[in-house]
Amino acid sequence: MIDKNKQYKTRDGREVRIYATDGGGIYPVHGAIKNESGWYLAQWYSDGRHIRSNESPSDLIEVKPRIKIERWIVVYENGEVNTLKTPPVPADYGRFAVKHISFEVEEGEGLNAV
Repeated sequence: MIDKNKQYKTRDGREVRIYATDGGGIYPVHGAIKNESGWYLAQWYSDGRHIRSNESPSDLIEVKPRIKIERWIVVYENGEVNTLKTPPVPADYGRFAVKHISFEVEEGEGLNAV
């Protein structure tokens, strides 16, 4: 079910605004899709499909929040590895290398991986 309090895009990546999810009839979800010339009205089934059969470029796909991860990996001469959320202090006995990593993930990304 589509929730008007969540953010969506179309299957092909266009921006979407959802105005209502209780419109009634076979297309209860009402909103608009943005294209090069502006916004145009659109309607969807309650599950976000734009047409009954097959996938459509205008189907709704939920946009999940992105989370920025920033860590420092510290490798010591004895092979020990430590992960820090803040930069390490300047001089630490036995430190071999420090690597800063930063990346973004989508909320829930990788949880269904096999």
